[in-house]
Amino acid sequence: MHRPLFRGVATALSGKLPRPGLGTVVFGARLLIAFSLPSHVLAHEAHPTAQPPSAAVLDEAPFLKENDDAMTKMMNDMAIKPTGDIDRDFVAMMSPHHQGAIDMAISELRYGKNEQLRRIAQEIIVDQMQEIAAMKLAIGDTVTNSLPAPTQQQPATEATEHHHTGMQMNMSTAMKK
Repeated sequence: MHRPLFRGVATALSGKLPRPGLGTVVFGARLLIAFSLPSHVLAHEAHPTAQPPSAAVLDEAPFLKENDDAMTKMMNDMAIKPTGDIDRDFVAMMSPHHQGAIDMAISELRYGKNEQLRRIAQEIIVDQMQEIAAMKLAIGDTVTNSLPAPTQQQPATEATEHHHTGMQMNMSTAMKK
């Protein structure tokens, strides 16, 4: 049923199209050659030579190194040997995952310039520390005493505090002389 219609259309079109000649053969040969050669043979421009790293890339290097270290540590620490206690295994894997987020947020605070992202990084640190503590409590583990967040100043230790022991004068004895 559709064959006669197709034949009619094909016949009508073929009568209007030019017969293939030498030009068509040459064009076809060129296409065949173009698609059979590797693309770099036909390229007009060589690839640009590698440019030295820009200052921005060099400035980012410490940030990228810290993040890579945090990711590597996180992945290694998450690779646990199952204990048979699903809840403990979950906490054992999630704690390093959360610590990895904390470590990456600390890197953002050290090197990042965007104030909105720096605030988000601070929130990540607080939230992840709280979640680690909550998970440990949920399985009955003890949670260590609260430490300052990594972004807070550490309290001065006795070694850094200025003690003036031995320099006190007894004024009454000094005045007698």
